[in-house]
Amino acid sequence: MSAAQAGAQALLLDRASAQLHQEDPELVALLDGDVTAQNSTLAMVASASVADPSVLAAGAAALSNVTAEGYPGKRYHPGAHWFDAVERLAVERATALFHARYANVQPHSCSSANVAVLGALLPPGGTLLALDLDAGGHLTHGSAASLTGRHYRAVHYGLTPGGRVDLDEVAALADHHRPGVIIAGASAHPRTLDFARFRRIADQVGAYLVADISHIAGLVATGEHPSPIDLAHVTTTSTYKQLGGPRGGLILMGRDHATPGPDGRTPLSRLMQRAVFPLAQGTPNPAAIAAKARAFQLAATPAFKETARLIVGNARALAEELADLGHHVLAGGTDTHMVLLDLRAHGLSGVVAERALEECGILANRNRIDGDPRPPLVASGLRLGTNILAQRGMGAQETRACARLMHTVLTATTAVDDTTYALAPDVRDRVRAEVARLCARFPLPHYLGDDDLHDRGVRP
Repeated sequence: MSAAQAGAQALLLDRASAQLHQEDPELVALLDGDVTAQNSTLAMVASASVADPSVLAAGAAALSNVTAEGYPGKRYHPGAHWFDAVERLAVERATALFHARYANVQPHSCSSANVAVLGALLPPGGTLLALDLDAGGHLTHGSAASLTGRHYRAVHYGLTPGGRVDLDEVAALADHHRPGVIIAGASAHPRTLDFARFRRIADQVGAYLVADISHIAGLVATGEHPSPIDLAHVTTTSTYKQLGGPRGGLILMGRDHATPGPDGRTPLSRLMQRAVFPLAQGTPNPAAIAAKARAFQLAATPAFKETARLIVGNARALAEELADLGHHVLAGGTDTHMVLLDLRAHGLSGVVAERALEECGILANRNRIDGDPRPPLVASGLRLGTNILAQRGMGAQETRACARLMHTVLTATTAVDDTTYALAPDVRDRVRAEVARLCARFPLPHYLGDDDLHDRGVRP
């Protein structure tokens, strides 16, 4: 790279920012408002993490201008020399981070990755076995609301009375239905997944095991949760929920990368290449892949490992404090970043709790729970996560303070019906002030703090 080229991307971003501020102040005001809100809000949404500004910068790269279907060295368009190098770098970093032997960094999301994987491994009408949506599964695991539930015959396993994945039921259903694919993964389950037992069950019935680690990828990468890479035939994840990356997905494989696919001869790694392009996607997003490469580099650092340690410790502290305060914590606690509450004993729906908390500057999302009598838009549960609290540098003590703030809001909220509520303004104002103080003590790393905003004439 020449001296003239060095810093070209940074210069472009500086010029672009100046142009945006000058020509579209209406849009800039909205974007600035969101940055300020993120800095001053306690985000406890389990499916979210905060991307480092360098990840955001990579995602805004001029690389977005490149159109190049296919894979490095085998593109269907010219002008992809630099993109080829970026994608190879992202693949190299992903395989190193997860100790994998294959990685596909092109999926636009974990949902699209799941669709691609299932399309490669199952014929239309083939049988899929996965965790039921209300028990904590995901839409793309065969839900009737997803095309995966329409294109495949989906069978679902559930939970034990103690809230754990019922592996005996998994084994019995697998033996009875002989699925082509078993999915081990969840979007709302707080306990450790036994990938080794899942693999034994899959082998007994001749099924492919797919591990969806979208919610726990950061914990897997740092050793805070057992890894499925060499146990599952294929592993999928998103890159933003816990990895601090851009919106996107990732497909990984370990020792089974050379295992034949359903045709008995095509290696799974080659099959996954075809599954993403051309089976499920067209053009990849080059700048998003650059942002993934940067996120993978950051996730391999000691600082990220410390964040993962905080994530798990904070979640346990959150669950313990909420239980001590009288809340019904599902599954008896957590092994991951996630805590699930059953709100029915408090007479609140999930949406009422979500809205009351948001009014006070705390973000957590409504979630259906096992046997939930309410519809998804209302729900009876609340899903909490500690990813962003840990990224702020908060520890167990601060997380317990967050739990107490939540308790103050929830116990002061009176439900009028399933979607409306009353909350005293003095409670709202008091909690908002405490939230603001806590966020000021633990600002988002490398984001603008109140002093920076003041210097720029922006009102927090």
